[in-house]
Amino acid sequence: MQVSIADRLGNLPLGGWHWRLLALIGVGWAFDAMDTGIVSFVLPKLMTLWQLTPPQMGMIGSVGLVGMAVGAAFSGMVADAIGRKKVLAATLLIYGLGTGACGLAWNYESLLVFRFIVGFGLGGQMPVAVTLVSEYSPTKYRGRMIVLLESTWAIGWLAAACISWMVIPTYGWEIAFYIGAFPAIWVFYVWNKVPESVLYLMKKGRIQEAHEAVCQVERALGVPCGEMPTAADAAQSTKPAFTLAMLFTGPYLKKTICLWILWFGVMFSYYGIFLWLPTLLVKAGHTMVKSFEFVLWMTVAQLPGYFTAAALVDKVGRKPTLAAFLILCAGSAYMFGNSTSYNEILLWGCLMSFFNLGAWGLMYTYTPEMYPTEARATGTGWAGACGRVGGMAAPLVVGALLTGANAFSLIFALFTGVLIVIALNVLILGEETMNKSLGDSAQGTTTAK
Repeated sequence: MQVSIADRLGNLPLGGWHWRLLALIGVGWAFDAMDTGIVSFVLPKLMTLWQLTPPQMGMIGSVGLVGMAVGAAFSGMVADAIGRKKVLAATLLIYGLGTGACGLAWNYESLLVFRFIVGFGLGGQMPVAVTLVSEYSPTKYRGRMIVLLESTWAIGWLAAACISWMVIPTYGWEIAFYIGAFPAIWVFYVWNKVPESVLYLMKKGRIQEAHEAVCQVERALGVPCGEMPTAADAAQSTKPAFTLAMLFTGPYLKKTICLWILWFGVMFSYYGIFLWLPTLLVKAGHTMVKSFEFVLWMTVAQLPGYFTAAALVDKVGRKPTLAAFLILCAGSAYMFGNSTSYNEILLWGCLMSFFNLGAWGLMYTYTPEMYPTEARATGTGWAGACGRVGGMAAPLVVGALLTGANAFSLIFALFTGVLIVIALNVLILGEETMNKSLGDSAQGTTTAK
């Protein structure tokens, strides 16, 4: 019996070819994080330099997320229409050039414009990148691969913390943004080395290209090349164009509701906490240098969070692991908000970061598995766009609460409640997708052999 293109990919052993793809896309992902991190470290400096109010600072964080929402929704649909690779390259170029332009900002208004452009590229790149890696990963290792891709976010944040600590006090905030323009150069390497999605090629009827692409991977891994798909296989693989309205019909409706709630809540908590964290710690009475030190250690704690999630996701499953990380993050956020001593802030802050970023990696694994190939980038992109709405709202909400009494504990009590709600959402509305073949139908009833 002939093995389908999807199963040929899904049944491959995990090898050097996969790790090279992960590294290529992971570099761009790390620079996503570095850009976001640099903004959080620049804000306290600009607050003094430009005499910004808390709502204005919140707007700087939020306008980038407006761009991310637009970019995520737009790029997902375009990637399902014209291919993953083209959109990945275009978005890398946009946010790389936009980040460099932020260093040229001459006032508050100009920075807002540049941050929107950066956000558009960042938001567009991430759902396309995770879709492409997901579609090339072996089925039984797919969760691990996506969580490890997401773990490069912590590396980017760590780089942002180090750059901000070493560069901003001595050389100024502009230099940090110039360093973040590197993806505009990296895009040329990505274009030459990253292949187009095989599953996308199959859905578009480009069977010969898909077969040759899989053969290249098989040869690189020392596996005999499979048979060319038949005309019947090609006809079965080709599907009508997917429309946005279909996300809210039939088998997609429950998935879409679950994912939109999940993404909104995770991004609300993440951006609300981490974009404001240096400023919140300064407002709580710590020096800027000490607040940078706290954030640096919390960023380091993200890496074991990712690795723990990667170890569990393909063994325990997506749904229970994700719900557990969200609940534990909620508890850590509550304790962090009520911490007073140096050791308490460090302990609960590191645990909050550990579980929050581990949940991020699990969410990125979970989302593309919920949709079939013709809807995967669109579904992932619009879930990401909904998440960016949560990310937009969070800095504004934190800015509004920052002026009140007991602001620090109140803000983290809010994040605790949000995290508990989205954990319950996953447990009630979510479905398990571990070992699901990405060539399956929307219902996903078939598992890998």
